[in-house]
Amino acid sequence: MKRILGLHDYHREGWDICYFERLDSTNTALLDAGRQGALEGLVYIADEQTAGRGRLDRRWVAPPGTCLLLSLLFRPPEPFTCYAPRLTMLCGMAMADAVETVSGVAVQLKWPNDLIITEPGMWRKLAGMLSEIGSGADNQPFLVVGIGLNVNVPAELLPDLAPNATSLLAETGRSVERVALLDVFLGRVEAYLAALYAGRDPLPLWRRRLAWIGDAVLVQMPTGSVEGIAEDVDDAGALLLRLPDGRLQHFAVGDVSLRV
Repeated sequence: MKRILGLHDYHREGWDICYFERLDSTNTALLDAGRQGALEGLVYIADEQTAGRGRLDRRWVAPPGTCLLLSLLFRPPEPFTCYAPRLTMLCGMAMADAVETVSGVAVQLKWPNDLIITEPGMWRKLAGMLSEIGSGADNQPFLVVGIGLNVNVPAELLPDLAPNATSLLAETGRSVERVALLDVFLGRVEAYLAALYAGRDPLPLWRRRLAWIGDAVLVQMPTGSVEGIAEDVDDAGALLLRLPDGRLQHFAVGDVSLRV
């Protein structure tokens, strides 16, 4: 059997994996491929992104060769608006499973799908996710899910990435194989996807992985911020925030931080 040496050597049956030393953004490139008719199962992986993107139009920065930077293309059946949020959920759960299996580091999901490490009164961000919808000449929608996981970023470089950033190297004190993380991740995506298409909703499992349910949080949006208690999520995955005046507000998008 051929020994897998790195991401550029990696293959997995059922996935069309394309490795790039450098891309502007795996999401941007895969959206372009989707518009040209690329099939479900296409995965773009890059060692470096020159214009990586996160949610809320934020830039995603990662030192070359230290992170797992990838995007996956999905073409779910109808109704698309029902399946698309579930695909994002199962990708978040799959990456959490991969991190815990390979590194032993316990993680939670920061709504909607960032991977974080939590301690009483504080948290550190390990990975971010960005899901985007596209359509091609046939006007049929498809979904691209992008993930950036900080794997072997040295602790001294973390402050340059983002507030509260951490990496598996910083958490464990040892390097972690990105290929092993990728392999477990794709295996878990396959399992969760099969369950979804068999009629099993991933939302209950996703809900149990969410951090800060019941805690005071700050929800940041482009138009401002709102404070309240993160009470739950609804069937669509929207955050249910109990406001100080007692009203319950739904948030389909936003960025959540622990209020301390």
